[in-house]
Amino acid sequence: MLITGIDHVQLAMPAGEEDVARMFCAGLLGLREVEKPAPLASRGGCWFETPGVIVHLGVMKESLRKVGVAVILDNALVNEGIRFFASDPFGNRIEFIQAGDSLS
Repeated sequence: MLITGIDHVQLAMPAGEEDVARMFCAGLLGLREVEKPAPLASRGGCWFETPGVIVHLGVMKESLRKVGVAVILDNALVNEGIRFFASDPFGNRIEFIQAGDSLS
């Protein structure tokens, strides 16, 4: 696998802690909060951007981690190609977007 770029970083956060995330990301780091797409807004979390930096804070689902799910396919956003998540060795969820219509 050859990584050609990173679109954004997604970090895990506890449910209901969006205000804490806003204080840190917007207040301390100076990132601008952006609206999440409607199909994803109900999942909680919040997104921040500044030129050259995109950080998504997403609510982790403990039930998925407990059963050891390694890859999570997600089709909530259409027309982006194959979208899936995997966890890094530290438990942070990484979102991948692959062009095309099959996972390879």
